[in-house]
Amino acid sequence: MKYRLLPPVLAAIAGFSALTGAAWAQSASADAAFSTKQRAAIVQIMRQALQDDPTILTEAIRSLRVKAQQQQEDKSMAGVRAHRDELQQAPDFAVRGNPHGKITVVEFFDPRCSYCRHMMPVVDAFLARHPDVRLVEKLVPVLGEGSVIDTRAIFAASAQGKYDVMLRALMDDTTKPTMDRVSEVAKANGLDMTRFAADMSAPQTVALITTNLDQARAVNLDGTPTFIFGTAAMAPGALEPDQMDEFLERARKA
Repeated sequence: MKYRLLPPVLAAIAGFSALTGAAWAQSASADAAFSTKQRAAIVQIMRQALQDDPTILTEAIRSLRVKAQQQQEDKSMAGVRAHRDELQQAPDFAVRGNPHGKITVVEFFDPRCSYCRHMMPVVDAFLARHPDVRLVEKLVPVLGEGSVIDTRAIFAASAQGKYDVMLRALMDDTTKPTMDRVSEVAKANGLDMTRFAADMSAPQTVALITTNLDQARAVNLDGTPTFIFGTAAMAPGALEPDQMDEFLERARKA
């Protein structure tokens, strides 16, 4: 789920001027090359061209979107390469698959994200198909207060060795997350409630969340779930099994 959107139409309008003006604005003295009357005539030609063929603007918007997406991907991958070691590190409880696997896949996800919930069995099957994969989970509460409560509860449960139990219980839970609700789930799963309540706000819990959010910013994360396959690819959104396999193959060859 994306939580930051670009203003493509405004960018396209600005970019259209740049695209259509590129042919005559190549020199530093472009302004001096045309009189006021000539510049006005050029603007009129542009306006008339848009009226005669509106697809010009559509093509400009499409071109700008492609360019913006490529710039976003380049920026994200630069962050992945620069922060590879930090991204591939996590507490033992947040590492799945083969802890000594040849390929590390990082997954950023929010416990309240419906797409992330959809991906849980897909990821389970992916790890079963590829026993040489090490998966690092990065919980990032980006969807509001409910996400923060669930994330705190999951990390608090990790202090009692029940990270995965609490993670799956809360990601299967459709009830609105509140402190009372996560306490009910924790109690139902056998946690020591006195310790759980203390660990919900413990410094180590806060540190785990802060670390993951800092790493998300470092790779310019644009939504959840997002998967990082080694340093070969960063794939946002819910993926199909064959897509995951294809990205993994790219990481093997990198």
